[in-house]
Amino acid sequence: MRVAPCGPTPLAAFLLFALEPLEGNRYAMISAALFIAFIIMTVFAVLLVLWPLSRARTLHSEREADLAVYRDQLAEIERDKESGRLALAEAEAARAEVARRLIAADTAKGQAEVSEAKGALFRRRAAAVVALFVVPLMGVGVYVVLGAPHVPGAPLAERLAAPPDRDDIAIMVRKVEDHLQQNPDDAQGYALLAPIYLRLQRPEDAGKAYAQIIRILGPSGERLSAMGEAMVAANSGIVSNEATRIFREAVKMDPQEVRAQYFLGVAAEQDGRPADALEIWSVLEKSAAADAPYLPMLRRAMVRAQAAQGTPATPGPSAEDVANAAQMSNDDRSAMIQGMVSRLEDRLNDEPNDLDGWLRLARAFTVMGENERAKGALEKARTIFAQEPQALARIQDAAQALAPGE
Repeated sequence: MRVAPCGPTPLAAFLLFALEPLEGNRYAMISAALFIAFIIMTVFAVLLVLWPLSRARTLHSEREADLAVYRDQLAEIERDKESGRLALAEAEAARAEVARRLIAADTAKGQAEVSEAKGALFRRRAAAVVALFVVPLMGVGVYVVLGAPHVPGAPLAERLAAPPDRDDIAIMVRKVEDHLQQNPDDAQGYALLAPIYLRLQRPEDAGKAYAQIIRILGPSGERLSAMGEAMVAANSGIVSNEATRIFREAVKMDPQEVRAQYFLGVAAEQDGRPADALEIWSVLEKSAAADAPYLPMLRRAMVRAQAAQGTPATPGPSAEDVANAAQMSNDDRSAMIQGMVSRLEDRLNDEPNDLDGWLRLARAFTVMGENERAKGALEKARTIFAQEPQALARIQDAAQALAPGE
């Protein structure tokens, strides 16, 4: 746990403002000014505590009350003697008894008050010591243990140039979300959030944000394509029927919408129609600028489609197999796919001259996340077709297209 430094006080803010135009050791002077400001505030707080402790209080003790009672008794005895209610001898005896009690009470109460005054003085001095030394030292100790005094200062230019902290982004996102709860028709707020959601690996929220933009501003090719891309990301890269419909609508509204055309090709590839995918991507490549940033990705996709297009028909799952697979659990479905890949690998070991089979096996391993086995399949293909330049070129194109992270 790290305790962030407190915000600047009015005195510190004044010092910062006064030092703003200075150059050279500007930030060192600002740090010194803040340090001095904190010292002044600490001293002021200590003085506020010591001021009432330094004032002596007048004690209205029981001693004064007792003395007043005895004085009243002496006055009453004198009045009774003058009126004749007390004889002279009785009055003198009563006066002596009251005087004795007065002296005894005065002595006892005086000693008690002296002791109490000494105790009060000790307590005031102890409180003063705590305020002067213990509290500031405890504050420094807590900051050293829980704070971050070792973190250097960061000028504004350095903070702006530094990568944004994830916590800062989360705070910003939360503020925009709170704003949108109060202003649900603010399209700019959703436009700000949608790409950030994608960066934060929250594609479902990104898709909802794009849907809100379309609700407020209406559909367009770009907005529909962005929402479709978020749907694909949320579906682990699979272009669903709903996403395909959205991409087609985007192309209908804007035939030059590159993103929608690309994903329509991906949809065709995933449906087992590599020829259709290659046709879509070929048209897109011809219309692209020479320096278009998406060209490398597009050409790798075209290599995949070309390799798949040259694959001879092989026994695949029947309609019944597909229906059964849809009813399977994830584990059973994965086991079925593993079995199909294993059968393809066994066949290639027996019939190694099937280049398309090796390329298909490498793609299967890549989809399953077994990249090392995919590389191994391509290496075997290179060895088998080492004397065929065209085959080696296809293997190289497939290796580049299947390389992870590219």
